Amino acid sequence: MTQGQRIGVYPGTFDPITLGHADIIRRGAKLVDKLIIGVTTNMSKNPLFTPDERMAMVEREVARLGIDNVEVVGFNALLMKFAQRQGATVIIRGLRAVADFEYEYQMAGMNQQLNSNIETVFLMADVSLQPIASKLVKEIAMFGGEIAKFVSPTVRDDVVERIAANGLQGDY
Repeated sequence: MTQGQRIGVYPGTFDPITLGHADIIRRGAKLVDKLIIGVTTNMSKNPLFTPDERMAMVEREVARLGIDNVEVVGFNALLMKFAQRQGATVIIRGLRAVADFEYEYQMAGMNQQLNSNIETVFLMADVSLQPIASKLVKEIAMFGGEIAKFVSPTVRDDVVERIAANGLQGDY
């Protein structure tokens, strides 16, 4: 790490990465010298893609955005330990709605108790992207709905292909 370099971490499962995530990445990268996208696994979210597949997907989407100061790193640890190992001083989190705020507020408080040298910064999702959630994208796709408004064309193809390959289509 270069002296005085501001490093931020944007953590998430990104299963799949949505246009909302891409918006937060694009905007978050402007706030720090280096933005590390921490791809983690939350088994309670029933991941559709493996950690390696999600990392590759995020790397591809970041390249599509043309952002130079972003690195994608997988992790399976306490967020604050991961952030500290990366030399981060900022955690970036996206907010969509009041329900997000309540959860994120509690997490930010706990994280501050774990390491008060790392600040949490909240970015509101663009108004047009606020309803997008990875879980809902997967559900819509499983029931044959069109998800092109919520993800990039390549991510759309990845999701549709995976759902078909796993026989997860519902009745529609």
